[in-house]
Amino acid sequence: MRAILSALKALALCLVAAVFLLPMLWLVLSSFKGTQELVAWPPRFLPKAWTLANYAAGLRYGDFPRFFANTAIATAASTLLSVSISAMAGYAFAKYRFPGRDAIFVAILATLMFSLEVILIPMFLTLKQFGLINSLWGIIIPPAATPTGIFLMRQYCLGLPDELLEAARMDGAGEGLIFARVVLPLAGTVLSTLTIFSFVWRWNDFMWPFLVINDDELQTVQLALANFVGQYAVEWGGLLAMTSLSMLPMLLVFLVFQRYFMKGIAMTGLKA
Repeated sequence: MRAILSALKALALCLVAAVFLLPMLWLVLSSFKGTQELVAWPPRFLPKAWTLANYAAGLRYGDFPRFFANTAIATAASTLLSVSISAMAGYAFAKYRFPGRDAIFVAILATLMFSLEVILIPMFLTLKQFGLINSLWGIIIPPAATPTGIFLMRQYCLGLPDELLEAARMDGAGEGLIFARVVLPLAGTVLSTLTIFSFVWRWNDFMWPFLVINDDELQTVQLALANFVGQYAVEWGGLLAMTSLSMLPMLLVFLVFQRYFMKGIAMTGLKA
């Protein structure tokens, strides 16, 4: 009976996974179809005649290699800043005592109640005063510190034993060395989670780059994909091909950090 229940659970999980993966699989397969086959009815799941013409046309349209490079630079820099700031701030809120610590942390969490649309104009005006409009720095710096990342890192650091940190101090280690050699290696799971989430958020961001970037040479992938949608027609072949390529960096980042990410999920709830 237990084996049957396990098999049914596995089957149910496979069905749920198939439901979520089917649209992405359909997108990738459709990117290898010709124009006539894309609009054919009834639609075919597998391409009848495989072709790379959509990828060749998409890469030529608007200099997509440059757009991928712009997005990679902005995403990598913003992710590095976000994870670094979240790690340092979360550790400080968890292990250091200073006046107003709890009030400041509550104020940071309170910013989660504000949607992006509420703060768009103040953020835009601030960047304009610093001359960061129409530059990659304009999309790197604003999301560099997130309340979600600070919260996750703080909650994880609260579980680190104070005796471990005190032992390192007694051995003569400075605060910077303790953070780099003790805290960060132990926080690999939460740092991997923050890296994955931050990378996906930055790579898929459309609204903020749309407001900040005006120069065509500084466009990100998401802005360039929107150009395939014209007033009277949509270039479906190039759009599907470039969208498929845009998913590869996110898949690569997840594959690199999945071991730590899955370990963090498996350990969730084990600590008292």
